[in-house]
Amino acid sequence: MPKSKRDKKVSLTKTDRKGLSNKQQIIEDIQQCRDTYDNIFLFSVQNMRNSKLKDVRTEWKNSRFFFGKNRVMQLGLKLVSEDESSKPTKLEQGMEKLREQMIGQCGLLFTSESKKTVLEWFDSYKATEYARSGFRATKTIKLKAGPLEEFSHAIEPHLRSLGMPTKLDRGIVTLYKDFTICEKGKLLTPEQARMLKLLGKPMAQFKVIINCCLTKKDGFEEITKRDIEVTKKTKKPAKAADPKKSKKAEDAMSEDEDDEDDDEDDEEDEDEDDAMEEDDDEDEA
Repeated sequence: MPKSKRDKKVSLTKTDRKGLSNKQQIIEDIQQCRDTYDNIFLFSVQNMRNSKLKDVRTEWKNSRFFFGKNRVMQLGLKLVSEDESSKPTKLEQGMEKLREQMIGQCGLLFTSESKKTVLEWFDSYKATEYARSGFRATKTIKLKAGPLEEFSHAIEPHLRSLGMPTKLDRGIVTLYKDFTICEKGKLLTPEQARMLKLLGKPMAQFKVIINCCLTKKDGFEEITKRDIEVTKKTKKPAKAADPKKSKKAEDAMSEDEDDEDDDEDDEEDEDEDDAMEEDDDEDEA
């Protein structure tokens, strides 16, 4: 049976968008933190995991983290001087440089801890995690043919669906030939990432990288250089009108005008015929 074009798929998993009030609240919180804390650090996350980021927040209870849309955070960092004609202060210049560095996935850390303390802690903090699809393998992992006693017999069909050459031998999951899960330097597929997790072989490393900072003492300082380009959005030029399309439009308009003229002529002829019939009726009377 053909599908109707009027039928529309309605997703029942839609969530309400965070409105303007939520963004305004974030801007106000950033402005308040800007005045409360002494130092601001811009960071990026390598192999992002929400659970690990929560652990970092717990360790830095006396500080404040912001990890959201860059445009919203940039508005919170913007300083507006009362006298526009005066030269920008050192703080305003540093804040502007910090805002320019906010490109890509990044976050803000507001703290009163010293720069040395922050850098030492984040340099030493690392956490191993299971790799996800799209991650570049750091080593080659091969399995030799033989029994895989760490797996139960119930998971054997799932292993086969992932691509592993397995079978059940007297109720034991057995690899009947050598199998390479991944090769060093190649991107992982979703199936390979799942197999590594089932085998308990973490390959990724969660790490928070401090990119730059703005301190009341030293001002702006770039710590880790990133390959970013600060670009400004420009409006797209208006497309030139296609002469063929414009000619077709003119022809269509002229045809419509001709049709309207023909309709008007037909109506006039009908009116004349009706008037002649009325005259004939009057003569007969």
